[in-house]
Amino acid sequence: MAAERQTARAPKVPGVSDRAGTFIRRSAGGETYFTFRPKPLPPDPPLEIDVELQDLLDTANQALGRLDGVTLLLPNPDQFLYSYIRKEAVLSSQIEGTQSSLSDLLLFEHDVASGVPLEDVRETSNYIAAMSHGLKRMEEGFPLSLRLLREIHELLLSGGRGGERAPGEFRRTQNWIGGTRPGNARYVPPPVHEVLPSIGALEKFLHDDPVRTPVLVKAALAHAQFETIHPFLDGNGRIGRLLVTLLLCSEKHRVLSRPLLYLSLYLKRNREEYYTRLQRVRTHGEWEEWLSFFLDGVIEVSRSATEATQRIVSLVGSDRQKVLTLGRAAGSASRLYDLAVGDVVFTIPQASRHLGLSGVSVGKAARHLEELGIVREVTGRTRNKLYVYSDYLEILQEGTEDAAG
Repeated sequence: MAAERQTARAPKVPGVSDRAGTFIRRSAGGETYFTFRPKPLPPDPPLEIDVELQDLLDTANQALGRLDGVTLLLPNPDQFLYSYIRKEAVLSSQIEGTQSSLSDLLLFEHDVASGVPLEDVRETSNYIAAMSHGLKRMEEGFPLSLRLLREIHELLLSGGRGGERAPGEFRRTQNWIGGTRPGNARYVPPPVHEVLPSIGALEKFLHDDPVRTPVLVKAALAHAQFETIHPFLDGNGRIGRLLVTLLLCSEKHRVLSRPLLYLSLYLKRNREEYYTRLQRVRTHGEWEEWLSFFLDGVIEVSRSATEATQRIVSLVGSDRQKVLTLGRAAGSASRLYDLAVGDVVFTIPQASRHLGLSGVSVGKAARHLEELGIVREVTGRTRNKLYVYSDYLEILQEGTEDAAG
């Protein structure tokens, strides 16, 4: 990349605000472009929380509370979470261009060829590893910090596309969004020498320095600021979305006892408005409009996740009653059914090892579940059969089919 040199500050444009930061004219390779220098959070002048915005904030908090409460109805929340995190991994990866589905990921994790580019599924699998690492570290008392974000980023880019894009390191070269070079880009983040000061100020804001900020407001502002800084060469979108979930699940805030809020589907469906809102923050300082858009997403996603969780609770309760009608065969069938609730997809050998039952016993239990219409064998083979808890998978997959486009 050609050496850059900073020139004069961009001229003041009527109607353009420097509330969020300033655009700086730079030159490289014989062309001129503008990078953005963000001001530290919180916004100055401060946010204007009018009645309408306060109502949105209250509604979003209530929706999150209902979502967190509904998990108490789950017979095994950790089993549900296993599958739900995988749904988010698929959605977040699809936004970045992968074509793997939730079914593909589950098949991949059970060593079954999925028929899609393996690189796509590995990328999605890396997202799960990165997310799980971040949540586990925070459960162990490690703070939400730049170090933790770097650790997550390293896992995200491990061994797949982007592996050559400095995993776990803040960028040392200029990046841009849209276009083929900074000169025709949609947005050019801060230059290299301003990345560490900007991301360091964001870390302080996460920990209520210089002022304490309500968690949903903090999540909204922090996500926008992270995307504005774009501190990594690759994976910024996924890390930025994950940052919201980590904030809500952090010990300091603990808005959610389990990581059940993910904005990927909302942002995918409203992609153009999302990009526009972020850019209007930079150009016009429209933090309130961005916050309104963000809170609408929290409300929509919380309600959708609550409704899906309630449907799954109902489904599991109904199907468990069906299993109990099997009489003497209900013992092993119930154990296999519990495995299906957690894994969604299973094979006889894998279930046999997990449950400590013989392959013959598991095979019989699987046939019972199949006859009850609970699981479905999807290969049509006489050997190496693969079973799917199809109704459960159908609920989980809602919204992922149209997100890959």
